[in-house]
Amino acid sequence: MKPLQVIFPSREDPDSPIIDLDLHLPFLCFKPEQVLQIMTCILTERKIVFFSSDWALLTLISECFMLYLHPIQWQHTFVPILSRQMLDFVMAPTSFLMGCHVDHFEEVCKEADDLILINIDNGDIAQSKSSEDETEIPDIPLQAGRIFITRIENLPLHYDLELCHLSSCTDLGEIQLRRRKWQQKLNSEIQQITLQLIFNIFREVKDHLNYEHRVFNSEEFMKTRQIGDQPFYRKVLETYMFHFFLKARLNRRMDAFARLELSTRTEEDRLSSMLDSPRRLTMEKMVSKRFNPQYMISKRMGMSLPNLQDIDPKDGPTRNSSLRCINTKHTSKLISKPVSTFKVPEIHFPLVGQCVQSYYIDFNNHLSRAINIVSPDNSALLARYFYLRGLICLMQGKLLNALLDFQNLYKTDIRIFPTDLVKKMVETLPPSDRSQADQKPELKRLISQVLDKQREITKVDDHVKNFELPKTHMQLDDFVKRIQESGIVKDIDTIHRLFDALTVGQQKQIDPETFKDFYNYWKETEAEAQDVNLPPTVIEHLDKNECVYKLSSSVKTNKGVGKIAMTQKRLFLLTEGGRPGYEDITTFRDIEEVKSTTVAFLLLRIPTLKIKATFKKEVFEANLKSECDLWHLMVKEMWAGKKMADDHKDPQYIQQALTNVLLMDAVVGALQSSKIIYAASKLSYFDKMKNEVPMMVPKTTSETLKHKINPSVGETFPQAVEVLLYTPGQLDPAAHGDAHSKLWCALSDGKVVVFDASTWSIQHCFKVGNSKLKCMVMAEQSQVWIGSQDSIIYLINTHSISCNKQLNDHRFEIVDIIVENRDSMSSEAYSCSLDGTVIAWNISTLKVNRRFQLACETLTAIRFHNNRLWCCIGNCILVVTTNGFIRQKVKMEDNLRDLPLSLLCFQLFPEKDQMWASCSGSNELYIWNMTDLSTPSQKISLQDCSEITCMMKVKNQLWVGGKGLSQGKIKGKIYVIDAETKKVEKELVGHLDAVKALCSAEDRYVLSGSGKEEGKIAIWKAE
Repeated sequence: MKPLQVIFPSREDPDSPIIDLDLHLPFLCFKPEQVLQIMTCILTERKIVFFSSDWALLTLISECFMLYLHPIQWQHTFVPILSRQMLDFVMAPTSFLMGCHVDHFEEVCKEADDLILINIDNGDIAQSKSSEDETEIPDIPLQAGRIFITRIENLPLHYDLELCHLSSCTDLGEIQLRRRKWQQKLNSEIQQITLQLIFNIFREVKDHLNYEHRVFNSEEFMKTRQIGDQPFYRKVLETYMFHFFLKARLNRRMDAFARLELSTRTEEDRLSSMLDSPRRLTMEKMVSKRFNPQYMISKRMGMSLPNLQDIDPKDGPTRNSSLRCINTKHTSKLISKPVSTFKVPEIHFPLVGQCVQSYYIDFNNHLSRAINIVSPDNSALLARYFYLRGLICLMQGKLLNALLDFQNLYKTDIRIFPTDLVKKMVETLPPSDRSQADQKPELKRLISQVLDKQREITKVDDHVKNFELPKTHMQLDDFVKRIQESGIVKDIDTIHRLFDALTVGQQKQIDPETFKDFYNYWKETEAEAQDVNLPPTVIEHLDKNECVYKLSSSVKTNKGVGKIAMTQKRLFLLTEGGRPGYEDITTFRDIEEVKSTTVAFLLLRIPTLKIKATFKKEVFEANLKSECDLWHLMVKEMWAGKKMADDHKDPQYIQQALTNVLLMDAVVGALQSSKIIYAASKLSYFDKMKNEVPMMVPKTTSETLKHKINPSVGETFPQAVEVLLYTPGQLDPAAHGDAHSKLWCALSDGKVVVFDASTWSIQHCFKVGNSKLKCMVMAEQSQVWIGSQDSIIYLINTHSISCNKQLNDHRFEIVDIIVENRDSMSSEAYSCSLDGTVIAWNISTLKVNRRFQLACETLTAIRFHNNRLWCCIGNCILVVTTNGFIRQKVKMEDNLRDLPLSLLCFQLFPEKDQMWASCSGSNELYIWNMTDLSTPSQKISLQDCSEITCMMKVKNQLWVGGKGLSQGKIKGKIYVIDAETKKVEKELVGHLDAVKALCSAEDRYVLSGSGKEEGKIAIWKAE
């Protein structure tokens, strides 16, 4: 028997196809331009028939084109070979891809209309007679096609030419190995090129998706396409393939397309996605657009795969392109991965039942030996051995043994777990085997999870809607939904204010015409902003990330005639004349006063805007005439928003103010009413807040607070920050290419957001399960463990940011996980669940070292100190050995309170021999001496605190989070207490809701997360 090579799907993309053919074959049969034509026919779902005199080529060429589309999948009939008796299949009314012998070419031509006829032998592409519905094949988007052709022309498609560069070899095995390596490398390059083609065609689809309402705004997407590319997109957008592609985007599937999008996203893209601001050109992109030839033919900007060749835009057709520029500074390298070889037992016997069973036994024994000798750290290889042995047991009819192997696989590498296969096994289990399986907790658990997952899949709503303007009158709830679907704004409170603005002076409902006028004005303003083209002499005065959001008409000012421009940071005058210039007005931070007044001119009074700045003697005056009232509102809103952003160290406030300003502008532009300024004033949120309720930030808070970030950006409602974890950066960045520290934030329903701690920009966002996440810990340098309310511990790879392992040994919700670090032996992790179960894990092997059950109703937290576990249960804390034997018990004194107290959280302070604890619903801290736990506790009451929710040790301080009274309102508060003096050193008020989570960043910073009323993270300076 020849050597058998078993290939599993990519760990990064489990849905990636297995390549077992030569992907360069179509390029030997067709020119690159023709390959693009064929791919266009496939993407537009035409009726396609391949012809060849070589039956094998029909299948090979057809399969190659299917692989070129990945991750898009052909959704229609696929029959690579049709026999003579089946030729009438080409009369099918739906789309298809078929193949038949070239001898039947004429017959097929006469058989049906609108067929794309592709002759593989001579490289011809023809079309049978067309009906009125079908026209000629549209051109693929120009720039995407040009890049594709250039890269294909640089590929070494002929192995004979490759041999000229290699030394001669007479060993047949070596010759075959060289040929195989050459083909694998070529296949990989072709996959990259075709993926880049698909990515370049559809990369901007995401800008027009509304994930929450599952809406795609095709009309706005088409407006951004170049005229020459629109026929292609018009056809593609109507196909089933594109519909399934949209479903995958809306489901946030992490496939090859999504990974390429993440890898090519710039830091500016990450920051803009965090701020959720309206789309405008930054100065950096404006400069690139001006001087880069690629941007000269583009409306949108970005970056692409880093190893593309330089493209000269002067070559080829002259029509415009809809693609972004290509970054050619870096080149990607094909990294050779280590290969583990498992020798399959040879077959040297007749294929009869008894011999086959003996072979399976021998095969099983080989795999068992391999599993026993493989290092536990090599989980990827171990998982594949479990996979193979499970399959062999299945072939032997040993279903229980197969299930046990698949259970081990599930714990080792969930990404290659064969869910459908295991589900079918469970459904076909005989009653006796099912009874035995139910008696084994681990198998019962696996069966339950597989069946539950199947039920969840059937419940998933994967519809996709196309955005349409409303046709009936809308009440508030319907208006909120429509605005969110349109992608204009997501925040509910802002939409409520917009509804009030659009219904001023009429019934509280909005008619379709008003909505249409408002929507069109917003989109027109957005499109016009993309075409703003500032001269270099102006751009040099602005920051690279500034965007022009509003331009006035040409007005007379005391600085000359020109247009007033508003960015997120400043106001400036774009002077007119022979050469446009820049005149600074003021930054929003420096504004002292804004007035709307009138000045006399002959017999007229001209509305004028006056702006007084802190560091300028001269007051800026602009005769804005009819625009004066609107600009007065807008400048005051931006001024108030900037003050809020500075006071609270929260840049999102200025983005919210920007959105309010642009909504004001759209309301004024859309309404035909004498009350338009009053209507626009309904959106003046920060200015009213500043005037009505001055929000002073306490001095201590302002000095300690460094920054605030929002993990719920882009969501309709803020989500509570349940857990925070800081992981330090890699010491050797060359090892994995990511040396940055990270902040992990667990939100509701299993969502985890990962920030780059160097820029506080969102790097990743993923889900683990659908339940509330309770705890996180960095078990080792490459692994984060996350405990969930669904009783599962999810293991996240810190390099790929993906979950490929789960620990399922708990039966109730996980409440805490801690890691014990030892120098002489493998580290252990301890996890505990609400029912009192404590499990000690070997971090390297993920095997259970020990487990024990504490006699309690609830277990809420554990700590490790002096080779003892300190466990918080109900109204007491148990000190137990690592085997579960109770050594001490610390109980709340009965005289402290009439009602029994329930401990919520506690913290050990070994340096001071102290243990601090708090009770649910209490504002008091209890402190015990760890050397003599029998002595009564010392009590500290926190002033203006209604409840303590979390605490942590930072240097010689204890940071306590909770909620309490500040300026007459209940807010999230943090108390910084000196462990020596036991006095409150600082009282920090940085959240609008209770502080739910705390974590430390290398004892330099403390990060706090708040409840769902605010859902933000504050970054504090630790002293």
